[in-house]
Amino acid sequence: MSDTQYLYDMSEGNASMRTILGGKGANLAEMKRLGIPVPDGFTVSTAACVATMEAQGQWPERLWDDVLASLERLEERTGRTLGGAQAPLLLSVRSGAVHSMPGMMDTILNLGIGDETVEALGAESDNPRFAWDSYRRFLQMYGEVVEGVPPHLFEDELTSLKARRGVEQDTDLSTDDLKELVATFKDVSRRELGRDLPADPREQLRGAIDAVFRSWDTPRARVYRRANDIPDDLGTAVNVMQMVFGNRGDTSATGVCFTRNPSTGVHELYGEFLVNAQGEDVVAGIRTPRPLAEMEQVLPEAYTQLLQTMRDLESHYKDMQDIEFTVEEGTLYLLQTRSGKRTAAAALRVARDMVDEGVLTREEALHRVAPGQLDQLLHPAIDPDHGRSPITKGLPASPGAAVGALVFDADTAAAKGHAGEAVVLVRYETTPDDIHGVIGAQGVLTAHGGMTSHAAVVARGMGKPCVAGAQGIRINTADRTLTVGDRTFAEGEVITLDGSTGDVYGEALELVPPQINEDFSAIVGWSDEIRRLGVRANADTAEDAAKARELGAEGIGLCRTEHMFMAADRLPAVRDMILAESQEERAEALERILPMQQEDFEGIFTAMKGLPVTVRLLDPPLHEFLPDLVEQSLLVQRLELTGGDPDELSSARALLGQVKRLHEQNPMLGTRGCRLAMLYPEIPEMQTRAIIRAALAVREREGETVGVEIMIPLVAYASELKVQREIVERVVADELEAAGEQLDVTVGTMIELPRAAIVADQIAQHADFFSFGTNDLTQTGIGISRDDAEGGFLSAYVAEDVIPSNPFETIDKDGVGGLVQIGAERGRSAKSDLKLGVCGEHGGDPSSIALFEELGLTYVSCSPFRVPIARFAAARAVLDGSR
Repeated sequence: MSDTQYLYDMSEGNASMRTILGGKGANLAEMKRLGIPVPDGFTVSTAACVATMEAQGQWPERLWDDVLASLERLEERTGRTLGGAQAPLLLSVRSGAVHSMPGMMDTILNLGIGDETVEALGAESDNPRFAWDSYRRFLQMYGEVVEGVPPHLFEDELTSLKARRGVEQDTDLSTDDLKELVATFKDVSRRELGRDLPADPREQLRGAIDAVFRSWDTPRARVYRRANDIPDDLGTAVNVMQMVFGNRGDTSATGVCFTRNPSTGVHELYGEFLVNAQGEDVVAGIRTPRPLAEMEQVLPEAYTQLLQTMRDLESHYKDMQDIEFTVEEGTLYLLQTRSGKRTAAAALRVARDMVDEGVLTREEALHRVAPGQLDQLLHPAIDPDHGRSPITKGLPASPGAAVGALVFDADTAAAKGHAGEAVVLVRYETTPDDIHGVIGAQGVLTAHGGMTSHAAVVARGMGKPCVAGAQGIRINTADRTLTVGDRTFAEGEVITLDGSTGDVYGEALELVPPQINEDFSAIVGWSDEIRRLGVRANADTAEDAAKARELGAEGIGLCRTEHMFMAADRLPAVRDMILAESQEERAEALERILPMQQEDFEGIFTAMKGLPVTVRLLDPPLHEFLPDLVEQSLLVQRLELTGGDPDELSSARALLGQVKRLHEQNPMLGTRGCRLAMLYPEIPEMQTRAIIRAALAVREREGETVGVEIMIPLVAYASELKVQREIVERVVADELEAAGEQLDVTVGTMIELPRAAIVADQIAQHADFFSFGTNDLTQTGIGISRDDAEGGFLSAYVAEDVIPSNPFETIDKDGVGGLVQIGAERGRSAKSDLKLGVCGEHGGDPSSIALFEELGLTYVSCSPFRVPIARFAAARAVLDGSR
């Protein structure tokens, strides 16, 4: 037999026992310990719920006996009896999970009332109406929560009775009306269940506790836990307490209050109350509550005591509190206190104010803010009071909001965006070719793709909202229309995207700007004093580099040069270079590209002068620069069928032949990265010249330049890096000698293949630094295609708990994280001062950053708009590690 303790009297607990008693039970016990008035009771522990779940709903052997023993002790302490014809004890049965889950689980009030106890309660209180009001509430709650009677059946009867009596509020019903309602509610349950509700209050208690256990696993509770990263195996506690009644007349009330404004964080009175009501009335919106300040006139003594209790609890817990209270005939009772849910802006304000007030240290304040809250403040958002309904929903792939006119191709988006028009790019899915359109658009909507699809990754990198995988939309690119349900939008019509929720609205909604204020700057500034990890940015343009520096980036950890080639004026030269049939043709094409590259680098280096910049040499699959094989084949076929211009046909056939020659079945694992440079060494030569010339030009113009770091991509063999390093060093030496200048240049590689991690000690012989490309390391390490997996099995894997999270959002700690650890340890075993960075999307993910801190890496690099989050998360990783 297990010796686990399943039941705790309230006097046995304290705030440190939340994993056993749940948050509510632990805080109730703590308030009792502090002498704050709370109703007496006991708590069924989370262990009892977990044991019941593991046994498919069967209670542990002795649990019911323990409940009865705890009930007997409660009856002795209160001098009341559950179900007694005199001095009856009524109970509330409430859930209380370890982590607050407001509104997700179930509550039963007034348990123990029945045909006899209702009369005793009415006589004792000299208020029969109150007693019958409590009875009808219990029948409704018990019927819904425990027995599963549809809620609307009770509500319909209540509404019908009020209509027949010509009254609007429940409080306007008389005692006789409530007696009639009790009989009606019994009939409703009898018709629905085929039997009467149980009359034995002990049987009711068992049913209520069991219902709270079951509510842990309801769909809404599971959705809430998944959204808030709460484990499914914690279970919930059940708090059984003596009822106190806010519905005993005009000297009784119920309410909810916060010790600070949860919307703004301002230290001011915030709350609502209702006279002659029970707690569910406030939260359910059955009646319109009154502002808390008005309670001073109605119940002055209880009000004064409540204000003092609010101050005491906030001081004790050192955090803003969310408090539920009841006043029974002038006497105040607290039913709950917990850390209050708050907006992102309020979280920062409260944390900063409490430091200024001397309540918290800076380290403690950082624990009051979640990294995701910072993310919310870095993007424009939809006014929360818009009151509109979305027309469809997709994945919230990149936070923020966008309002713009529909466009269906990247060229139009780029042109209109450049002209200052607000547009939303709508595509089945985006490709690298769409980069200019994404840049020009306010946001992106796709019918396919996942949270880390191309559209999502690029949009996040630019701080643009993206809703991906909205499968309910139909796009007609020929007619340039978007159809959702029975509504069709033409190009130019305005829609609104909410990238934070995935909602899409068929109209323009008002946006509120990012809330980067003094509170934000202060909190992130404190993080810089604590963190050990450096934070850089992934940036491919001067604009991105400037934004990253503005947001606190300490350099660039990844400049992807292939993104510089996608513009319409550059792509032809790149195609000519790839399709060249002689070295002379290739050299001519590269000569056209070199000044374009240099111009780009000069812009980036100017924005980042004085800081390190890691430039990754060209790393695209070849097909991204070439015409699509199918489209080129159709073009040739069309020209053949229509008898088009012979020269055009000959040219199209020649191009088709070259595309076929270079076509790959799996281009992501084909001729890309250093493999491309091994075939065409002219490419790294040209890029290195552009880098060095740009760095020298910036130093001459600005007086200082960047720390130049050249990164060789997709290395699997040490010999590849050795060859590529020799090319880079030769060109660097040539350029510096020709200029008569000196410049420190380091050469490293991106570790993005499992083999590279395994032989990192060999590769490190030729590297000054490693940067872990965790996006591709995840694909190659797990053996999955990101876009295919997210559109296929991956979401089901997460939903069914096969894996804890999407490995492209949060690093697979054991697998891919293990490869990073191997690469880091073996690399440093060969070269102890080897600098180690991360430049995948995981560099901006707080959970992943915690692992990188644990592994002792040097820096992370992420999208510019995620730099403050990474700075904050790096500090939290240090603090959490020290804990």
